[in-house]
Amino acid sequence: MRFAPPFPPSRPAPGADPDGVLLVDKPAGMTSSDVVVAVRKMFRLKKVGHGGTLDPAATGLLVLLVGRGTRLSERVMGGDKTYEGTLRLGQATTTQDAEGEPCGGADPSGVAEEALRALIRERFTGDVLQIPPMVSAIKKDGVPLYKMARRGEEVAREPRLVHVWSFDILSFGVPDTTFRVRCSKGTYVRTLCHDIGAHLGCGGHLAALRRTRCGAFRVEDAIAFADLKTLPRADFPARLLPLSAAL
Repeated sequence: MRFAPPFPPSRPAPGADPDGVLLVDKPAGMTSSDVVVAVRKMFRLKKVGHGGTLDPAATGLLVLLVGRGTRLSERVMGGDKTYEGTLRLGQATTTQDAEGEPCGGADPSGVAEEALRALIRERFTGDVLQIPPMVSAIKKDGVPLYKMARRGEEVAREPRLVHVWSFDILSFGVPDTTFRVRCSKGTYVRTLCHDIGAHLGCGGHLAALRRTRCGAFRVEDAIAFADLKTLPRADFPARLLPLSAAL
């Protein structure tokens, strides 16, 4: 039996959206939805989605899906992600990143590099149980946790199993250590940093984050959002990768 391909080739109707995948290097300060809305307006598109959000403070690879590509969002979201970031020891925050309010900490000067490496190797590589942060899009009784957090509420969250394929220290320092982590869908890198600080007894949070890879897609192949804003509308289809790139 022969099966039809998921996206049979066809010639777009006049005025129809092109189909494809757009790799964008997201700047800090924009939400993923901000980028989607901006691209839709700039290039007069009807259907644009993304293959996994980035926090507003984070930079790096955002995979946008255009036209029939929006059907592939679950497939793209399911891929492994690679990030580079900065762990800041000595201060926990309410959001587990630099956007939150301080909520405890201690002098981290006694943390040794080998102790940090051993902790990451033993507890934060492989299968890892995480309690999702309150400031997240996960829903409780249909309400996103971040909306509850804004009201000053905190509710119990079930631990979630994620997988960390690799967690490498790039440059050790106190309070700031840079790292690269490759992890499964659903991993909160800021929670990794928070939990590391808690295990060390000094507190910690994620000070900076950049996504460099999403499945087979690389940030090196992405267009900076600033350059996208100056791209002529007629040149937009040429920036798209084919749908087969996400299959």
